[in-house]
Amino acid sequence: MTTIISLTILGVLTLFLGIMKKQSWLLPVILLGLVVSMVLTLRDWNTFSSYYNGMIIVDNVSVAFSMALIFSAFLIFSLAAHYYRGVLRPLDDIYGVMIFALLGAVMMTSYGNLIMLFLGIETLSIALYVLAGSHKEAVTSNEATLKYFLLGSFLSGFLLFGIALIYGSSGSFDLGRISAFVTSCAGIYPPMFLAGLFLLIIGLAFKIAVVPFHFWAPDVYEGTPTLLTAFMATVVKTAAIIAMYRFFTHTFHGIHGVWDTTIWVMAALTILLGNLTGLYQPNLKRMLAYSSISHSGYMLLAVVAFSAMSDNALLLYTLSYSIATILAFAILILIREAHGNDYFSSLNGLAKTNPSIAFCLTIAMLSLAGIPPLAGFMAKYYLFTTALEQGLLWLVIVAIAGSAISVAYYFKPIMAMYLKESNGIKLMVETPYKVSIFFMALLVVLIGILPFLVIGLL
Repeated sequence: MTTIISLTILGVLTLFLGIMKKQSWLLPVILLGLVVSMVLTLRDWNTFSSYYNGMIIVDNVSVAFSMALIFSAFLIFSLAAHYYRGVLRPLDDIYGVMIFALLGAVMMTSYGNLIMLFLGIETLSIALYVLAGSHKEAVTSNEATLKYFLLGSFLSGFLLFGIALIYGSSGSFDLGRISAFVTSCAGIYPPMFLAGLFLLIIGLAFKIAVVPFHFWAPDVYEGTPTLLTAFMATVVKTAAIIAMYRFFTHTFHGIHGVWDTTIWVMAALTILLGNLTGLYQPNLKRMLAYSSISHSGYMLLAVVAFSAMSDNALLLYTLSYSIATILAFAILILIREAHGNDYFSSLNGLAKTNPSIAFCLTIAMLSLAGIPPLAGFMAKYYLFTTALEQGLLWLVIVAIAGSAISVAYYFKPIMAMYLKESNGIKLMVETPYKVSIFFMALLVVLIGILPFLVIGLL
């Protein structure tokens, strides 16, 4: 609860700093505020608390994933000074909306009631509609926000209708009471409850960009300003997958049925389609969009596989994926600034002109591909092991095949940087921005070498 309060205060303070014309204070205050929020969140470790008649639940799972979300936002804000350095207009509105989107994401990790889940999703979604169209002069940004708004509003209706049907069947929005209803059904569920469950899965699958509800992601990611795309691909995706995971672990713990078959199929299709389509992408940003889709499928393995290690495996996976993805987007920003585009040809010879930047991008690509000994490999190892323990052999085989396919497109930028002739353009990187890039690359390596720092927390 202190996390929600601190982020709310930080968002309001950001807007007030804009009113007071203190633009130079914005990022220092935001970064300090996010650190304070992480400290306050960590104070709730090993304490179980319930607020507002169980609408918000604070436990170790919510604390750990809230920390991961806030830390991801911290990394993104650390890149903001460079990304917006040429923008003359005040930025308090963009920064404030990003913090309120983060607030909605944290609510989605801590809900104990479906009404709170919907409030968290809408807080996050409305903020994202604004952020996607924040570059008002760009036609692609306007197109992105229109697509995201129309499809998001439509799918929110599915989610709300699903919640209504679940309430009509179980008589409650509370996850504990819904769990008691599920247990009492003994595997024979009313059709209205199954319909509500199906609609709820559809609503959450849209936010995670799971097949067949992924079609919005490539266009929206490509049209949204790059820094905000990094926010959508990490913070938003993590929040949505945790929301789905929290619902099924609290209401169907140890109980399998028609829902897990549905998610099983969606996970397999997402892994295969995301990776196969990623092979044909002409530029880095669109490739990262399909990479994000494929990783949604991997994360769904934790939702299907109920075990004592599922929490830890999903935490390690979301953290390693988020850091590697933000690192890739950080370098993508530099490429677009230098070349005006992000085609793979723009990366030609980068290892000769900017060897340290090329090395960091290589680390990000190898981690996302799941190459040892980086964080992405250990995350996939623990996630696949958890799924195998639950008998999901065929799904793990699909996931391994998807990982093998992904190597082909993750190595495209690496081959361009190291095997192609340089175009002679050197990336200009300020020291603070370079420090952020090196810090993220170091984290990817350290988490891969020392995964027990994360894997044994929950």
